[in-house]
Amino acid sequence: MHKDCEYILLSEEKISSIVKDMAKTISEDYKDKNLLLVGLLKGSVMFMTDLMKELTVDCKIDFICASSYGSGTESSGRVNIVKDVSQPLDGKDVLIVEDIIDSGNTLNFITKYFAAKNAASVRICTLLSKPDRRVVDIPVDYVGQEVPDEFVIGYGLDYDEKYRNLPYVGVLKPSVYS
Repeated sequence: MHKDCEYILLSEEKISSIVKDMAKTISEDYKDKNLLLVGLLKGSVMFMTDLMKELTVDCKIDFICASSYGSGTESSGRVNIVKDVSQPLDGKDVLIVEDIIDSGNTLNFITKYFAAKNAASVRICTLLSKPDRRVVDIPVDYVGQEVPDEFVIGYGLDYDEKYRNLPYVGVLKPSVYS
């Protein structure tokens, strides 16, 4: 365990099990669809990579980078698109792949943004959800696990661009960010 981690919330084995279960359900739901996975950079990369490997349906991939955090620990509420998708969404069944849903502000914005680009459907898949932090009531179609209102790191999740490479999800020691 990393020295800045208070404890491990999800082990590598638990994450693998969650991803396999989610991929099975998504594969069933999208068997006759034109699936486009859109990962939210940068946090979703590890999750999306593992999820893609477990899918049994054809899919295309793309990425979008949007932020409402900067280097802080709380969402500012203002969403900025840093990098847009690189292909038209017309007629595609878009599945947004996210590492964690906190306030819901970013995903609420992106869901509406993609719908305005004429996607056939827009749904959300997240590894982690913090429902206690939600300020926007946004429907989430696939949730790996709900987590407590603590600052989590690892498996793509960061604090100030650090800790993304950890193979597990852990809780960051408050002394690191306070």
